[in-house]
Amino acid sequence: MTPVRVQRAAAVRIEEIYRYSRERWGEEQAEAYVTGLFEAFEGIATGAVLSRPVPAEFGVEGFVFRYRRHFVYWKTLGDGAIGIVTVLHERMHRVERFREDSEP
Repeated sequence: MTPVRVQRAAAVRIEEIYRYSRERWGEEQAEAYVTGLFEAFEGIATGAVLSRPVPAEFGVEGFVFRYRRHFVYWKTLGDGAIGIVTVLHERMHRVERFREDSEP
């Protein structure tokens, strides 16, 4: 199976999602949501998760799919692994946040 690597910006966003969910809905719900995110990441390689190319206005190569209330941005890394670039809530300004999170 193709390896999945959660990049730094994505890890920060996932931690924010976990903390927010835990505070709002409890630890069990936060765990379930984040576990579902990671299951979706694994589904990229198998085709279980359908992605579309990142819109041209982002100015970066990659793909995006929706997981519940979040958009997951990912790209294929040089070694063929899947790199999770960032995870943004549907209400976030995606173009600017994605550019910020995709910078090395």
